[in-house]
Amino acid sequence: MSEKETILSIKNLRKSFDTLEVLKGLSLEVKKGEVVVIVGPSGCGKSTLLRCINGLESIQGGEISLKGDVISGLSKNMHLVRQKIGMVFQSYDLFPHMTILNNILLGPLKAQTREKKEVTKEAEDLLKRVGLLDKRDAYPRQLSGGQKQRVAIVRALCMHPEVMLFDEVTAALDPEMVREVLDVMLGLAKEGSTMIIVTHEMQFARAIADRIIFLDKGEIVEESSPEAFFTNPETDRAKKFLNVFEFDTVKGVEDKVTD
Repeated sequence: MSEKETILSIKNLRKSFDTLEVLKGLSLEVKKGEVVVIVGPSGCGKSTLLRCINGLESIQGGEISLKGDVISGLSKNMHLVRQKIGMVFQSYDLFPHMTILNNILLGPLKAQTREKKEVTKEAEDLLKRVGLLDKRDAYPRQLSGGQKQRVAIVRALCMHPEVMLFDEVTAALDPEMVREVLDVMLGLAKEGSTMIIVTHEMQFARAIADRIIFLDKGEIVEESSPEAFFTNPETDRAKKFLNVFEFDTVKGVEDKVTD
């Protein structure tokens, strides 16, 4: 992927909460169409990294650039940056008083002032693709967790982001709902979407990633292909981390990728 354009560049990123340094001079580049999966133990800085990229957390040092433009440290135009960096959280964050369709339309209509007819058509097409067109007039309380998470993904996609960030999007779901969300993400990967994914689903990480980033104590400890990381990790820390997992959480997911 070296010949592809660098979409996102992170240089020497530092983030602290009071005296606790969470990210310690972290550097990372993401190419257009690449799927980067970030794994690591709880508290290692994975979610904080995504929140820094999306401007939800201020940083204490370093620089974040999107397509060559520095986006870290912005305050005035950060809302414009967030239109280019979609983020899906484990908590869905849908507005309970709005229908599913209106939840999706809100950003494109208000933030991007696009035509309602055009956005509605796109939203309905995306809902159909994730199997939820029949829920367009329902309210979030009427949907399962897996359905709400798929709606959250559609909402982000409707903003036409350059990069999609996924922060443990299956963590709050029952096991039977996990697969339906991961299937949508696998589809995006096949279509060439640029994604950074934080997940604890190791089988899924192995199946979908172009590159695995192993984070520990705010630093990149290991960076490699999924095959290399999962079959022959270089560091003792990664080996210890992987020994905790049994790779059967998402049965059949690798078969789906290679279909």
